[in-house]
Amino acid sequence: MMRQTLDAGLAQLGLSLPEAARETLCAFGEAVVKQNEVMNLTAITQPDQVAKLHLLDSLTVLSCAELPGKRLIDVGCGGGFPGVPLAIACPEASITLLDSLGKRMKWLEEILPTLGISAECVTARAEEAVAQRRESYDYATSRAVARLNILLELTAPYVKVGGAVLAMKGAAARQELAECGGAIRKLGLQLEAVREFPIDGASHAVIVLRKIAPTPRQYPRRYAKIKQSPL
Repeated sequence: MMRQTLDAGLAQLGLSLPEAARETLCAFGEAVVKQNEVMNLTAITQPDQVAKLHLLDSLTVLSCAELPGKRLIDVGCGGGFPGVPLAIACPEASITLLDSLGKRMKWLEEILPTLGISAECVTARAEEAVAQRRESYDYATSRAVARLNILLELTAPYVKVGGAVLAMKGAAARQELAECGGAIRKLGLQLEAVREFPIDGASHAVIVLRKIAPTPRQYPRRYAKIKQSPL
């Protein structure tokens, strides 16, 4: 069921992936469902829903960015989405998975090599790991981590000028974007596009924000401060 749903969805998204990549995507989806029995990775466990709401949703990023030869960081990757499907679909990209939950990251470090997936796993808080990785990625992406006005301060500092933040959002994408005028300006970003993808009757969006100037050094602030007073 997962494979049929994946194949149909790829066709709808206009994406073409080799057989081996499709097999690996499903193998990872199944590994997430199995691990979820002992660790809280996802509330979505039906095979067709995993294909739609995890695998296909993650792959919408491919329609918004040229990943081959580029560096991408997935901030707050959780169970590995969208970063792992992107690493599978585009092995020519260099993918970093970042999350503060050690147990999840340890599992990803163990499972990915067994599936032949190459990605760097970093266990750290987004606002702290940036000290060594500031403006060193072409893309930063994130899904289901925080409202956009908070998320941008956590992701923009990772992106080099000329790169982009790819924020994955649901039906509230434009509403969240409307709150972010100040944050976008202060962080050196510029709105480029809101790409919408209907998946399973629901709206999924990738908000593309181009980095046009360096992010001032005072950002990101401590997380409590970001949450208390978003830019």
